[in-house]
Amino acid sequence: MHDSRAIRDDPEAFDAAMGRRGLDAVSTTLLELDGQRRGHLAVLQELQTQRKFLSRQIGDAKRRGEKSVRLDVDPTTFREDMELHETEAVRLEIEIKGRLESLPNILDPDVPNGADERDNRIEKHWGTPRAFDFQPRQHFELGETLGMMDFAAAAKLSGSRFVVLRGPLARLERALGQFMLDLHTHEHGYEETSVPLLVNEPTMYGTGQLPKFAEDLFRTTDGRWLIPTAEVPLTNLAAGEIIAEKRLPLRFTALSECFRSEAGSAGRDTRGMLRQHQFRKVEMVALTHPEESAAEHERMTRCAERVLELLDLPYRRVLLCAGDTGFSAAKTFDLEVWLPGQGAWREISSCSNCRDFQARRMGARYRGANGKVAGFVHTLNGSGLAVGRALIAVMENYQQADGGIAIPPALRPYCDGNERIAPPA
Repeated sequence: MHDSRAIRDDPEAFDAAMGRRGLDAVSTTLLELDGQRRGHLAVLQELQTQRKFLSRQIGDAKRRGEKSVRLDVDPTTFREDMELHETEAVRLEIEIKGRLESLPNILDPDVPNGADERDNRIEKHWGTPRAFDFQPRQHFELGETLGMMDFAAAAKLSGSRFVVLRGPLARLERALGQFMLDLHTHEHGYEETSVPLLVNEPTMYGTGQLPKFAEDLFRTTDGRWLIPTAEVPLTNLAAGEIIAEKRLPLRFTALSECFRSEAGSAGRDTRGMLRQHQFRKVEMVALTHPEESAAEHERMTRCAERVLELLDLPYRRVLLCAGDTGFSAAKTFDLEVWLPGQGAWREISSCSNCRDFQARRMGARYRGANGKVAGFVHTLNGSGLAVGRALIAVMENYQQADGGIAIPPALRPYCDGNERIAPPA
């Protein structure tokens, strides 16, 4: 959500910011509507003042014992005028809010211009892709050969874009989630949190999923929504709250199921686990003082990178361009892991600084040391990591010539000390 006052103060800058997102100028329309709204409010205030004066006149006349009072206005017309201006002010406020809530966040100045992922900027590489002395296979080929990744059974149960994992592969997926949670809580200072998977509409609105992205979500018949990521409930813990400045930053992490309709992805990644309707993810969320959010963004991204480094998975950090940055984000780093079976880099984490965009929607503020409300907090979120994609990366990078999968040393304590998943005899 945007600050109307900031638009009034510098409409050209706001239009330029939206232009970087590929949107037409909107400030003129917004300011015209806002001017009309403020005009109705000004008239309404004058009428309210006049009503108080008339009330005093009537009261004074009654105290003097007068049976009737001659007024300069018709009470019925006066009341109708007040109702008209109040109704129009509310209508315009709703229209302005609707227009503002459809506009994306303002990008940070260092976000590169560009239309899509081809214009993203690679910031760094870590690790060296493994050289195989055999043709590496994709994760679904490995999993199906092992008899531990069953898409047919999932389709029977739920339809496409679901999977059933069995045996040691299911254990490896669980190990990944536990390993990430332990790392983020024990070493990175995040508070482990268990959150609802079903949330109400204001909660979805607060982080920017609604109203714009309703088609990407699953909704229940009683009006609740399945979360697309634990970012939604974790960030909304601050909704409507005023947080003491000394408590900032607040850092939360959660391992949760996530649900996405994958609207618009027909024909993309139809094989395997890369794009599922249901998947697990370890999410990181931070609430910070505005002056600290840039540093917190770097810290959060490093926390996600540390997971990949401990698993010895080659990755690269990518700064998303203007056209590829998400609706609520001001700046986003994607981490892309190397998948040798695909011979491609694929996103495994996305870490975003949303600045005060979500906080304004949620009404999440902070109180300064002087006891006064100082402003809106800044919110950040990042995948730490997507568990299913981490499983894919481990399978493809640690695959062996006989179809087995070596278990990374960091995960072995979570797998009863086992060093590999052996192929069927």
